Amino acid sequence: MALQQLTAQRLFEGWQKRFSHRSKTLQCDMQFSVYLPPQAEFHQVPALYWLSGLTCTDENFSAKSGAQRIAAELGIALIIPDTSPRGEGVPDAADGAYDLGLGAGFYVNATQAPWQQHYQMYDYITQELPKLCQANLPLTAQKSISGHSMGGHGALVIALREPELFCAVSAFAPIANPVQCDWGKKAFSAYLGEDQCNWDVYDASLLMTKLGSQLPMLVSQGEADQFMATQLFPEQLRQAAEASGTPLQLEIHPGYDHSYYFIASFIEQHLRFHAGYLLNNPLVE
Repeated sequence: MALQQLTAQRLFEGWQKRFSHRSKTLQCDMQFSVYLPPQAEFHQVPALYWLSGLTCTDENFSAKSGAQRIAAELGIALIIPDTSPRGEGVPDAADGAYDLGLGAGFYVNATQAPWQQHYQMYDYITQELPKLCQANLPLTAQKSISGHSMGGHGALVIALREPELFCAVSAFAPIANPVQCDWGKKAFSAYLGEDQCNWDVYDASLLMTKLGSQLPMLVSQGEADQFMATQLFPEQLRQAAEASGTPLQLEIHPGYDHSYYFIASFIEQHLRFHAGYLLNNPLVE
């Protein structure tokens, strides 16, 4: 599968790049962003996959988080996919709503019309994109995953279902119990149908309760987040971790909201958390 480089900017002695490719999984052209630290010019480096939230593209995190400075120091690549399929023929919400359709793929494999042809974001993130990146970029097999809000939901769900793929997982303000919140109910009923049994495999709190995990896990939540009580439900995640013996490090930060200011404030902590496992605990292939 060929990558077309769209842009490249020098940044902290590394490179911020943007690529496009034809996705067989999503049946459309996709774009994603990559930060390659300076170490990647001399040898392969591990990668952190970052999943963004509702309305974002692959460019929000790279422009707003300030993550590249620490990634350059640590020698970690950042892989930043888009949040949904896009392009001509890709369905969107009929009313143009921000929480369904374009920019709102929820990292699931849709089973319902008209979404199922393109909205296969779970497979794209877990299979197609990593294979594409490792075939075309100077990356080792070691990778971790993180994300924000809808992307935090995606990161946790994917890590809980595919723990063998990752060294660690973290999330900022994740949608932790989507089967119980309006965002999740709307997206899941559209993408997965009305049978709620099909929703449970995309709910981090339910998965953690059922499966547990020994994967290192860090979650940061702003106490002033306007969505915490109605959409995010971090307490459900805490209870699931306690019930299953999962080593969850859940931190509640007073005064912080749901914005990229929150992410920028704590991204260094998350990157250093991931570096401890990406650089010191290589996966056995």
